[in-house]
Amino acid sequence: MSLFLFLILVAVVLGIIGVAAHGLFYLLVIGVVVLVADLVYGGMRLRQGGRKQRTAR
Repeated sequence: MSLFLFLILVAVVLGIIGVAAHGLFYLLVIGVVVLVADLVYGGMRLRQGGRKQRTAR
């Protein structure tokens, strides 16, 4: 869960810097890509959350 929140924070910071700084539009694009990848990762974790794997003894 902390990785998910950290990646959201990184995406937001990159997006703000990309918008605020002149000529750094590519940081906004990288921030959007990180955000989309993070949402996919979070969706996969959420989907697998109900299934716990048990170890065989």
